[in-house]
Amino acid sequence: MQNARVSTPNRIVIVGGGSGGISVAASLLARQRSLEITIIEPTDVHYYQPGWTMVGGGIFSIADTRRSMANMIPKGVKWVKDTVVTFDPANNSVVLGSGSKVQYDRLIVSPGLKLNWDGVDGLRDSLGSNGVTSNYRYDLAPYTWRLVQEMKAGHAVFTQPGMPIKCAGAPQKAMYLSADHWRRKGRLKDVSIDFCNAGGVLFGVADYVPALMEYVSRYGSNLRFGETLIRVDGPAKTAWFQKSAADGSKSVVETKFDFLHVVPPQTAPDFIRESPLADQAGWMDVDQQTLRHKKFSNIYGLGDVTNTPNAKTVAAARKQGPVVAYNVLSDMGIGRGSAIYDGYGACPLTVERGKIVLAEFCYGGKLAPTFPPSLLKGTRPTRTAWWLKAHVLPSVYWNGMLKGHEWLAKPAIRP
Repeated sequence: MQNARVSTPNRIVIVGGGSGGISVAASLLARQRSLEITIIEPTDVHYYQPGWTMVGGGIFSIADTRRSMANMIPKGVKWVKDTVVTFDPANNSVVLGSGSKVQYDRLIVSPGLKLNWDGVDGLRDSLGSNGVTSNYRYDLAPYTWRLVQEMKAGHAVFTQPGMPIKCAGAPQKAMYLSADHWRRKGRLKDVSIDFCNAGGVLFGVADYVPALMEYVSRYGSNLRFGETLIRVDGPAKTAWFQKSAADGSKSVVETKFDFLHVVPPQTAPDFIRESPLADQAGWMDVDQQTLRHKKFSNIYGLGDVTNTPNAKTVAAARKQGPVVAYNVLSDMGIGRGSAIYDGYGACPLTVERGKIVLAEFCYGGKLAPTFPPSLLKGTRPTRTAWWLKAHVLPSVYWNGMLKGHEWLAKPAIRP
């Protein structure tokens, strides 16, 4: 594809300057430098969100997880610093918060998802004090680590909302890293731990559950399935959960806490849910293999906003970016066939400081290891996986994925 002549209108507009948006822009330019690309993104900062769990565990510095958006937009790409209100696919335009419109020939949508902090009564007002925290926010991950260090005894509660959520392993990673610190400091015997999960299983891919259950047992964690956080009172240090029983009945469970790590419920952004691009559940409606919109053929989506049945992780976006880049250019007459996304996602499950279970899987929960099982012991925790997470993956993100280098991410092509 490199340096092929563009013979069709080539205005490409990308909504979102996060992992998906920046990576797909870089992958497009790596294939064809002459493209006219615009990124619409309202914020000044780009975050490496997978690092926030490590910040909450005292491993990463929070400052290392952010960079200026101006420095992340690929050279030659126009940056429109504005919000998106809605889409007008009939006229190939994006409607902005300022009232203006941006025209496109191909549109790529990757705005991430919405963390619904207001979806739990009292949560927003409770965060950041009285022991209530969340690694899902940049400003709160350091507070998590402070609370972990300060806690000598008491009741620690970790929550996980209903799916889908960003990085489904992150809620329990927070539990493991916190418990490991208390264990190392000799405090674990004085800390009771509850993991309140709205779902019915610890992890969606069963092959990894045995190793995780060993750590649940090691830390003495109490698994409370079918419990959804509905209300928090920070000053009273009390949380309420709606418990769903097997027979369909529901009840409310009151829980006192000294430490509460909350993962908020999550949805597609409002401007997606209320747009013609959304499916009935509000997520962007795309073909799960080509990532092309099911109704509008010149629109593509990637990242957390789509309705593809894969884990919503940076690892997924890393594989999706090249797929969308290839398919957009193929649609423009540059290249042949379609690139195929197989649903790959990865979740480095940080079970203790120095060891990780590297969960890699694709559609249907099929295991999809990048490296030989002899190196990473398949579904077992390893120090090698920790080394990858702590030292290799941040560099792959900043210097590879966001620069158009598709290391171990070349898409499969279907004729």
